Parts: sequence; structure tokens; C-alpha cells
Amino acid sequence: MPPELSSTPCDFQVKARMVGKRIDAYLASRYPDYSRCVIQKVIDAKAVLINGQPTKASYKVRLDDAIRVWLPELADEAPIPEEIPLEVVYEDEALTVVNKPPRMVVHPAKGHWSGTLVNALQFHYDTLSTVAGENRPGIVHRLDRDTTGLLLVAKDDFAHRNLAKQFEQRTVRKEYLAIVSGVPSRDSDYIEKPIGFHPTNREKMAIRLPEDGAKEAVTFYEVLERFDGFAYVRCKPRTGRTHQIRVHLAHIGHPIVADKAYSGRDHLTLGDLLGAGTADADRVLIDRQALHAHNLFIRHPLSGEDLALNAPLPDDMATVLAALRLHRPKPQTGHR
Repeated sequence: MPPELSSTPCDFQVKARMVGKRIDAYLASRYPDYSRCVIQKVIDAKAVLINGQPTKASYKVRLDDAIRVWLPELADEAPIPEEIPLEVVYEDEALTVVNKPPRMVVHPAKGHWSGTLVNALQFHYDTLSTVAGENRPGIVHRLDRDTTGLLLVAKDDFAHRNLAKQFEQRTVRKEYLAIVSGVPSRDSDYIEKPIGFHPTNREKMAIRLPEDGAKEAVTFYEVLERFDGFAYVRCKPRTGRTHQIRVHLAHIGHPIVADKAYSGRDHLTLGDLLGAGTADADRVLIDRQALHAHNLFIRHPLSGEDLALNAPLPDDMATVLAALRLHRPKPQTGHR
């Protein structure tokens, strides 16, 4: 077994009420402290056996299937409240919406047991939903560590389930802003490519075939501004796969600036725009992926009213845009 997994397996049999459910969904519901993404990684690591054989995430369980699973070790204790400032965009009795800063992990996990959004939430709030498990109170959805922007937090289980259903039914609308390398040839387009785990690097996702476990993924993008060698784009994901926007933009040849996993570089300097001989060429303009969850449209879980939420562009991305407008302007000619 991989070293991060427990050396002691869990064994059980499938009951009648769970028959027909996908194994990844079944395990995620049985072990709520683990996200479905984590469960899928466990399955890919061949740490889930059904009747003694490795399985795929898409397998639908049958009555009396004998399941053995090795799960990752959890923290010994529940997340500890930590006095970490939060930028609250919206709040009422049912939910809170925060503007997540860069370099903040959403919930505790291996290598990140403190300093997470959950640690901060537990300091600032007495009650949070419990649907997602002890290690993820209040967490309805997630953003990558280095992605900034809007994140929903549920204060009770009713609100959590209502919001989760909206995500499941794809009625939540999300809009992201990104700065990418290169200039897309089209003003706007859909990227419809299934996404699954990278075949050799389990920290990454990749465009894969459905038979390899990839899931439908759809992203709409539109170019807001063009520059010499860069573009400012808005992305509207229609699905919510891990790293979806990052993978899709890289796939069309326009990876997000400073996205180390998919562009190979983790920063952008002034010298990258003006040349190595420029004064102050080593000044770093941004040192994380230039991706921001800008707008979020939901239906309020209690009132049913439509909520339109917004988080302004963070300073580092604004700095890059200002530098591009000054040093890398390009005529705004349309393409189709």
C-alpha cells in the first residue's frame, strides 16, 4: 500500500439499500471525512478491493459484494480553531461567503493540518454544517490552494444540503478570471474534454478517455483583453471537475500564468515581459496561478431568492494586468 494509506484495512459487505451505487459515491457517503476526490485516488491506487479484486470508480456495487479498503490516515484530532482573518463578502443566518486568499488550503489534509480555511471558520463561527464530516465543517465546495475568490460556507445542515443539491443539479453559476500565456484564436469557445487523473502524476489531472475513468467536463471561455503573448479571459465552468479550468486552458495551448502544475513555471517576473536586461527584471509580479473565482450565482437556501456575489480581482492579478496594459499592449482585433 502507498505510505499515506493506513496499514489496517476496513472490511464490509454491501447492503440491499446501496445496490447500484457507484463505488466511489458509496465510499464517500460511508466515510464523510474523505472527499470523493480522495476516494477516487484511493481506488486508482488499487487500495479498494471488491471480492478480492481491484476496481474502478465507475463500478456499481452489488448485493453482498465484499469490500476491503485502505484509507488515508486522518488527523488524530478535529481541526483546531485558529485566529486567522477572513474577508467576508456576504453573511446571514444560513451561510457565509468568503473571499479566499492565495496559499490557503480549504480543509485539513495530509501536510496541511493547520492554517486552513476550516481552522479559521472554527474560530469565527460557533455553528457550521456537519454534512461533509468532522474535518470539513461548513465546506460545500472547494477552491485549489492557490486559486483566490468566492467560497460558500454553510452554517447548518439544511443549508448545506440545499446548496450541495444546487451544485449537483448544475444550477450554481460560477465565473472565473484568468491570465493565460498566449492569445486564443477565438473570441470565445467551449472546451468539452473529459478529465481524469493523470496517468503517472497523482497530484495532477489530465484529459483522459471515459474508459480510463475520466468524467465529462465543459468550460466556456471568452477573451476579455489581448496582449502581446498573453490574454485575460473569463471562464464559466459548466461542470466542477478538479483542476478543470487549469487543465482545459492548458489543453488548448494557453496555460494559466504561473500555474506550475500545468505551465511548468510558478511565477512571472517583470523581466518576462520586458526582457532579462530590464531594470528590476527579477521583480516577481505573481507567484501563484493567476486564477480567481470572481462571480457566484446561487439561490438562497432559505428564501429561494437569487444571490449574485462578487469578489474583486486580487492585487497580484491586478498588478500583472497593469503591467501587460503598459508594456505588452495589442490591438483588440476580433477573431472567430
